[in-house]
Amino acid sequence: MKILILCLLTFEQIFYEEKLLKLRAYAAGGKDTIAVLVTHQAVIQAMLICLADLPMPRMNRPSTSGVLPRPTVAAGGGTLGWKEIHQRIRELRRTFVHLFVKTPTDITFRQLGPNLFRCYFLLSPGQGRESTLYYADINLDPNVNSRIVYQEVLDSTNPFLWRGTSKEEQLQSERRRISTWGITNYELHESSGTIVFPAASTIFQCIHPERPSGPTSFVELKSSKVRLNPQICPINPNIIAFTAKNDIYIYNTKSGEEKRATYIYCGNGRLEYDPKSAGVPSYVMQEEFSRFQGFWWQPLSHDGICRLLYEEVDESKVPIVKFISPDDSTGIDEFRFPRAGMANAESTLKLLEIESCNNEELRITTRHLRHDLKEIAPWHEYLVRVGWTPDGMHIWCQLLNRRQQHLELILLSLSSFTGGQHKNSLSPSPSYTYYPSFSPHCLVSLTSPVWIDVHNILYWFKKFTTDLSQKRLIFASEESGFRHLYLHTVQLSPPGGIANCYEMAAGMNDHTIVSAQLIDKRSITWGDWSVLTNGLWVDEKLGLVYFMGLKDSPIEQHLYVTSLTRPGLFQRLTLPDFSHQVFMNDDCSIFVSVFSNLETPSKSQVFRILPAPPNSEVLVIISSLGELVSEPLSEALLEIKPLVVPEICTTTLLSGETIYSMVFKPHNFVPGRKYPTVLHIYGGPQVQLVCNTFKGFRHMRTHMLAAHGFCVVSIDSRGSDNRGVEFQAHILNRLGQVEIEDQLEVLQYLAQKCDYLDLSRLAVFGWSYGGYLSLMALAQRPDFFKLAIAGAPVVSWNLYDTGYTERYMDLPSANPTGYRSGAVLNYVHNLPDQENRLLIVQGMIDENVHFSHTNKLIQSLIKHGKPYQLQIYPCERHCVRQLDSNEHYETKLLSFLLQNL
Repeated sequence: MKILILCLLTFEQIFYEEKLLKLRAYAAGGKDTIAVLVTHQAVIQAMLICLADLPMPRMNRPSTSGVLPRPTVAAGGGTLGWKEIHQRIRELRRTFVHLFVKTPTDITFRQLGPNLFRCYFLLSPGQGRESTLYYADINLDPNVNSRIVYQEVLDSTNPFLWRGTSKEEQLQSERRRISTWGITNYELHESSGTIVFPAASTIFQCIHPERPSGPTSFVELKSSKVRLNPQICPINPNIIAFTAKNDIYIYNTKSGEEKRATYIYCGNGRLEYDPKSAGVPSYVMQEEFSRFQGFWWQPLSHDGICRLLYEEVDESKVPIVKFISPDDSTGIDEFRFPRAGMANAESTLKLLEIESCNNEELRITTRHLRHDLKEIAPWHEYLVRVGWTPDGMHIWCQLLNRRQQHLELILLSLSSFTGGQHKNSLSPSPSYTYYPSFSPHCLVSLTSPVWIDVHNILYWFKKFTTDLSQKRLIFASEESGFRHLYLHTVQLSPPGGIANCYEMAAGMNDHTIVSAQLIDKRSITWGDWSVLTNGLWVDEKLGLVYFMGLKDSPIEQHLYVTSLTRPGLFQRLTLPDFSHQVFMNDDCSIFVSVFSNLETPSKSQVFRILPAPPNSEVLVIISSLGELVSEPLSEALLEIKPLVVPEICTTTLLSGETIYSMVFKPHNFVPGRKYPTVLHIYGGPQVQLVCNTFKGFRHMRTHMLAAHGFCVVSIDSRGSDNRGVEFQAHILNRLGQVEIEDQLEVLQYLAQKCDYLDLSRLAVFGWSYGGYLSLMALAQRPDFFKLAIAGAPVVSWNLYDTGYTERYMDLPSANPTGYRSGAVLNYVHNLPDQENRLLIVQGMIDENVHFSHTNKLIQSLIKHGKPYQLQIYPCERHCVRQLDSNEHYETKLLSFLLQNL
């Protein structure tokens, strides 16, 4: 009998009040199809029912055989050989491939008509990790009953897309934490349908028609160089900018002309002689401030000239580190890496002006700042965010001081740039009357006694006033103790009024920053909860502000809307008891939510937004348009039993703070028995382990341990993300000194609540900061922790980078005690003398936590006569990516725990 169950979570009407939520499940098929109508609590189950009289398995019911095809062996209940463990890991990985559904990412929108939108997104076809580009048309016409069908934009079987990745692409994936390959990002020019994307070390382009008859052909923009970060000129989609070998190039797709726009790279083969780059952010800027772009197109031009703002980086003062590279012909790899207390890269801004004759020949002029950023703001250390105002009139940037306690949002005029007159201009010197001239202005200034978390929450109002000297914007800050939105209205002070852009007004003082006059500042959101660092949309016509936040729960992300005219009304638009990632179009008429919870793999749903009737208790009404990506259940799923769902617990510390934790029971759980316990730890800033989301492969190792008889616990102790300034600041200037105390207090509480946790057999494992705390746990409390597995651990903060370390620990010269007390190397003498209690794991070409950390740790272990095990992966960086390496590491992890815990 053919059984097809299709559970589509659809919301026909979702209002602010939960009682109006309507959830339906639909089943499609013939007479042999079983239809199941479920509530939202039940739809989260994997509905695999073969016959009507068979019971539905519950996700939180322990499986009698676990996920693995063979019976599992509880820890301590028997010995498994390496080969058998390795085979089980492989089988488990194959099982997980079928459990995790396709999840669309990087969703963008294109409007094709008054009621017709096209949605583009990345998705991995089949069960692989090779990502490619898809699209789906969304019709808002109520008279058209159209089902959403997603299709490939490109022919993904083209071998050009899968030719391997360069070292430059690998390093960029490391910084962005991208685990897929193929097409991992793309750029869309909405009006023309032009799409460009990097893949296989080069750039491809296609023009996607409004009515495609099948996969669209694409062309390679050929070059001998590894090209990254392509960006389409908004004014002329035939012009594309990209970076190659630390320089910016401009490509005219109509003529095929490629022109080098900057001449920074010398090409002499030695890093020490090539310290500069154009359009490429420094390592610290990418890794610690999440800015991956180094050039920005002017969104609108008022004189027909295309302008590209770019960052020029000078790393001549930054030390070079070297380590063994199995992929390099010399056997040595080099990087610029500023360790705590050392010199950082220095940045400035420059401007390219690009003209073309009949859309063919490119003429490029370079302009530089009249006064460098260091002259304008000598106190600043980091150029953390850059961009243009939407009208193309102004340039803005965010500057941060070295201790990361003072940030300013600066507005620059084009008159701040000079040089490079248009000697070979194709037309008479253009008029710059449209561009106002004024001194650099500070619009927003933030100061914190702790540290400032840089974010992407900034919105410039487009239709506020015709007065170019007034600006209205939304910016987020944590001045209240939680990150919230603030509406600023400011007045610029241009000397002499509006001046010709390149003819500076007489007496203009353009080498110092002028504070803008604050006309009005008001809170848009408030409360003991945080707005997230990404996701802000504004409907200026209706005065509505959409944002992502944690108002309902610190472990669930939701989309909310509030009104600029009705302050205090916050309407949640996403389904409760799930965590959401939201993508919205520019006019705030539709959005896509990709959502899941601990029991439910990701779903992607499309919603329409309509204004609520006047005097309504809600601001908007949303209706479901269907699923964006919907897949029939695979036959392999019929053979898979559900995973054990973890329990989320809350603990109140003696100090009064609430701590969230998560407990995974063994798959063969039997009440009354005690089980060896493994603490999966991170414990550092900017990370939150306990969330109501289905984490897919990120929880695979946890389920692997649970399948073999271990309880696994994760705890977000003080210092972790999304809980407010005071909660995070607990670790300020004392990394490694306070986290274990919180973890132990929660573990002891959980052991009383969950009597199956055997804390006499307690292990700890983690990676990066989690590896660091795993070492600290075993060194500080060897009486409590029996084993520690430390992956890529930091052993001394003097060896780590400036941006991260100094944010939480200050400069080494200002906090020598903190650096000394936070170094694992100063606790090695406390590590246990018994064998098989410590396993250290590291990739040899890790460019984030260098192998020198492990090297110094091993030297100290030897010096103090301490036993240890060491597992090295010669071809892995900070993240273990290769399949063979992952399987080997998981086998080693499980083998070590089974034998010794």
